Amino acid sequence: MAKILIVDDTAPTRKLFAMRLEREGFEVVVATNGAEAVDMAISELPSLILMDMGLPVKDGWTATREIRAHHATRHIPVIAFTNYDGESNIRRCLEAGCDSVQPKSLSFTRLNDLIKETLSGVSA
Repeated sequence: MAKILIVDDTAPTRKLFAMRLEREGFEVVVATNGAEAVDMAISELPSLILMDMGLPVKDGWTATREIRAHHATRHIPVIAFTNYDGESNIRRCLEAGCDSVQPKSLSFTRLNDLIKETLSGVSA
């Protein structure tokens, strides 16, 4: 099954989504800040990244731009998973290279469907 990198600086959020995604059969790796996210994306080559944007060390926008700039990771779908809302934030996430922008309040069922839809659109 696909590997998902969860990037979030809040331990309960990481644990909750990791547990639920693992139950769905995904392999999960986690990062706690943007710098770790870039390193993990390069070393783990996940199938998809769930990226919080308000991260310490390096924010999600910067991390996403760096992931997009690296030859080995530029193809990995990045879903911005954030509490930041508003049109300007959505635009900022998309400009950084995110494929989708979703609120953290999104139901797990919808998130799981979105992940599966995104992965089905990724060529092998």
